[in-house]
Amino acid sequence: MSAPLAALAEPVDVSEVTSEVALEPSKISCRNTAAQALAVVRDGVITGEGPTTRGRVHFSRALDRYDAAWCERILTATAVENQPISRAEATTLFEIDQAAAERSDEGRFDDLLAKAVVHHAASVSGLPVPPRTVALSPATSIESWGPTKAVSVDTEVLEWIAAQMRGKRCSNRTLKTLVATIVGVAALPLAQMPNVFDIGM
Repeated sequence: MSAPLAALAEPVDVSEVTSEVALEPSKISCRNTAAQALAVVRDGVITGEGPTTRGRVHFSRALDRYDAAWCERILTATAVENQPISRAEATTLFEIDQAAAERSDEGRFDDLLAKAVVHHAASVSGLPVPPRTVALSPATSIESWGPTKAVSVDTEVLEWIAAQMRGKRCSNRTLKTLVATIVGVAALPLAQMPNVFDIGM
């Protein structure tokens, strides 16, 4: 008598299969599913395990060029290409940034984070933004499409960005420079200035 079929099959971690499917750009249907896929990348950066690390050596709290490429593929999936970066997506990118103590991505993730945050800030402020494939491309400079003055950026989104950076390790020079440029001294009342500039510079 042969063993039951169920006994021969290896157990499958359903959550990992679901995570793998969620990572496929063709399965991303909206900005929420993109944020969920970015959370899978974040978890892989934190633990060094999971579908984004399969087939390669990946240490916990490390971010490499493959992680940055996963983020780029997710953010530029066809279903979301012409939509602005959402708050959930930007928040998850900030979480990935904080999780990654070691970097070996040649600055690609920092560039992607800065551009995604500016894309979100500009769109929330009612400013026009280019498609994600253009805005997030390494070949496109933020200065070519991003806001250059705080006057045109919504104060709430500036406060949100400052809160994301406040008291946290931030090695992203592009983002720090951009925040300092966009926020500017004239953008917020003097009472709020100490809170904005306490961003871990």
